[in-house]
Amino acid sequence: MTSEITLFVNPTAGRGRGAHAAQPAASALRAAGFSVRTVLGENARDALTRARAVVEDGTGALIAVGGDGMAGLALQAVAGTRTPFGLVAVGTGNDFARALGLPVRDPAAAGRIVAEALKGGRLRDIDLGQADGRWFGTVLASGFDSRVNDRGNRMRWPAGRLKYDLAMLAELAAFRPFPYRITLDDGAVREVEATLVAIGNGSSYGGGMRICPGADLTDGLFDITVVGDCSRTTLLRVFPSVYPGTHVSHPKVTVLRAAKVEVVAEGVTGYADGEPLGPLPLTARCVRGAVRVVGP
Repeated sequence: MTSEITLFVNPTAGRGRGAHAAQPAASALRAAGFSVRTVLGENARDALTRARAVVEDGTGALIAVGGDGMAGLALQAVAGTRTPFGLVAVGTGNDFARALGLPVRDPAAAGRIVAEALKGGRLRDIDLGQADGRWFGTVLASGFDSRVNDRGNRMRWPAGRLKYDLAMLAELAAFRPFPYRITLDDGAVREVEATLVAIGNGSSYGGGMRICPGADLTDGLFDITVVGDCSRTTLLRVFPSVYPGTHVSHPKVTVLRAAKVEVVAEGVTGYADGEPLGPLPLTARCVRGAVRVVGP
């Protein structure tokens, strides 16, 4: 492995934490004897072009500094290669870092762990999801939660988490289940009325909501959580149990497992790693060992 490491930085992640996080992460890597270069971009497309270029040039590792969006962008550059991927998580959600067992909002500690893992050769291959040509590490969400994202993304005020809390209240007022068609591994079609369908490579989204608590990054399968045709009252009652992941025991919740999933529903957008993929239908495939990660 070359001793040159690339930090792939989102300076605006976590309301500006990304710019400040790069320095302690770089210091930890340099202290371990690595040469560090930094890649920024004028926008997401430009940043990805630059990241792919350093991967093709043979960088020793690509370390994303930012949140789940930046991690997801970095995955587009390293998936399917043998370039190690690391993460210094300083965003809002940081669900991929949690799945990898990496520190959250502690860039110095994350930098030290990445440096020690690279020096000790502590690398492992994990699965990724792929849908509509995009790789994802955590969850592909659709249904009520994606409608909340849609509404929140259209709102110019307020900023931060409060915007999505208000979007959730607005969506609850107009809430109705969606008719879904779900096909697992090209088998029989399941037609269900569902509040949401979440396809999990990792276990959580939204900053620690364990929507797919049994998901395993190395088993070659998705955990698919289907929340059935809940009333508003039931949905509000079940919602808090998503954080510990105990919602899966509710009679309205079904967990399925498959390596390939097709979801069809009208008027529903799919979001992967918190980023919009586009309207359903979407087909997601779990690709075993698609990326080599650096971690504890």
